[in-house]
Amino acid sequence: MSTTTAPALHTLDELRSGPPTLSIGQAAQYLGVSRAYGYAMAREGRLPTIKLGERRVRVPALALLKMLGGEDA
Repeated sequence: MSTTTAPALHTLDELRSGPPTLSIGQAAQYLGVSRAYGYAMAREGRLPTIKLGERRVRVPALALLKMLGGEDA
């Protein structure tokens, strides 16, 4: 018999105390969407990102907090 575990749910406090930027996959977890949908949101400009170099894209934690209503705009 196999068991599955639910994905860990993140809190806004974890986001506040964490690193200043997150991967798109990490941001998607906070938003409760799939990694693929997180990338689609980033491409469409609905997820704030910063580009570091040619290929690396990160999501600023403060911008994600604002999206989630955890910080004043």
